[in-house]
Amino acid sequence: MEQQRTLLFIALLVLGFMLWQAWQRDYAPPSPTVPAQAGTPSGEAMPAPGVPDATPTTPGADGELAAMPLPATTPGGTPGGAPGSAPAAPLKPIASVQRIRVDTDVYRLEIDTRGGDLPRYPVDVDHPDIPYRLMDDTAKVYIAQSGLFSPQPAGNGFVQAAPSHRTVYSTARTSYTLADGQDRLEVDLHWTSPEGVRFTKTYIFTRGSYVVTVRHRIENGAQLPWRGNVYYRLKRSAVVDEGSAMLPTYLGPIYYSPDEKYREVDFEDIDDAPRFNAIDRDIAGGWAAINEHYFLGAWIPDPEETFRYFTARPDTGLYVIGLASGEHQVAPGESVELGARLFVGPKLQDVLEDIAPGLDLTVDYSWLTIIAKPLFWLLEWLHSFIGNWGWAIIALTILIKLAFYKLSETSYRSMAKMKKLHPRLLEIQRRYAGDRQRKGQAMMELYKKEGVNPLGGCLPILIQIPVFIALYWVLLESVELRQADWILWYKDLSTMDPYYVLPLIMGATMYLQQKLNPAQMDPVHQKMMMMLPVVFTIFFLWFPSGLVLYWVTNNILSIAQQWYITRRVIGTGK
Repeated sequence: MEQQRTLLFIALLVLGFMLWQAWQRDYAPPSPTVPAQAGTPSGEAMPAPGVPDATPTTPGADGELAAMPLPATTPGGTPGGAPGSAPAAPLKPIASVQRIRVDTDVYRLEIDTRGGDLPRYPVDVDHPDIPYRLMDDTAKVYIAQSGLFSPQPAGNGFVQAAPSHRTVYSTARTSYTLADGQDRLEVDLHWTSPEGVRFTKTYIFTRGSYVVTVRHRIENGAQLPWRGNVYYRLKRSAVVDEGSAMLPTYLGPIYYSPDEKYREVDFEDIDDAPRFNAIDRDIAGGWAAINEHYFLGAWIPDPEETFRYFTARPDTGLYVIGLASGEHQVAPGESVELGARLFVGPKLQDVLEDIAPGLDLTVDYSWLTIIAKPLFWLLEWLHSFIGNWGWAIIALTILIKLAFYKLSETSYRSMAKMKKLHPRLLEIQRRYAGDRQRKGQAMMELYKKEGVNPLGGCLPILIQIPVFIALYWVLLESVELRQADWILWYKDLSTMDPYYVLPLIMGATMYLQQKLNPAQMDPVHQKMMMMLPVVFTIFFLWFPSGLVLYWVTNNILSIAQQWYITRRVIGTGK
């Protein structure tokens, strides 16, 4: 029957799309490697006029934000990555001079003077004492860097010296801890040029905040004025997908501007861009970031100042996104402070919204954000009362079912009427077995006489599919649901069911639903429909268990509603 064919087509279309996405992630051939550019060390191009070179003329150094040394393999079995991720290409650790240990209530990190862990977020539920490592410079590379550069030639009446991210700073202490009762912690690094210009880089940590203020203070004790620019950048090795989701989320560089809004920059875009610069534009009021699944590193500069945004590829397998200011001048005897904010932490949506415009869009709900955001808000609201994410998902499913009750009722009523007409349709099929046209006319006359729309059950299904996919993104992307437990062995609803119980229940409820539907007239179609519960059960084995919980709950409620409506229609004819 046409209705069943349409439903089958919709189901297979959604399934095929998801499988294609998974194949693309796992087996699609990688983009060709672009050779390093001639004339630029390690292939790191000058992104644009005024953007720092890979090898500044002043003494090289860092001041980069990185993590502590990491064992070769994490408990999840993957070098420096999230549990279950594919191993990244081997990279040499970045050379270090001295590490400064910083401990706060939300960070456990190290600042390299030649240049963290998130203790509230374990690497996985089986290792609650091992914090997740977002930034690292050993097995994988993900670091934040900042510095100054002075592009004018020597001998033109200005002090040229400027400490870049390669400069070796000095520090009075090697360990800093945010003490009980202390709300603010400052870490100062110092470097003085031969001409007498004193540079102080300060990291400011605040209790309960994943935002680090990075401040560059320039005190000109020289006889000549100082002139230069400040830059901020994030360096990352090419991201290998860190999840097992059928529809993986975007992982890579991002930037935001008031006019273009949220823009993703694929690693392939950087490879293919002239001089590896895929942005090369001036932006005021923006930010630059590198996205990970549940976590984010982002530079948020002064929104009142215009910065040149750029990308670069300093070496094969390493990528940079950053921004550089316009020129600043400091007269002899004067000083100036230049600063930006660095966010390094979990993508908590209510927190990101307050930090910078558009930063919450890094929680990648794909093209269904307009549906996913209200669903997440409702789910979070339910959790605030219930206190358990699993039961909150069940409560959300009930509310969604109530919202679609009338549409579902129309669908099930149409199916019930079709089931009631099934014997008469079989008779028409037998009578006009050799005349396809006459058979179709007779069936349409019967539908018209009985007031049945054979496609009446499809619209509610079509409307609910975007809600299902949007909820998929919510359960997959929201860090609030990472390692959220429910009952028994369900300790992380963002991962698959380890014992496949929910997928098997889902398959059984889907099979029971089909038994309530009118039987297929075509034996071939009937066999295909009977295979769907098996196909979807296999498909859902790798889905987040929270999503399968939603699907099971929805199926059970649908079975109850359909059974009631079918019984009433067949029993009363209404």
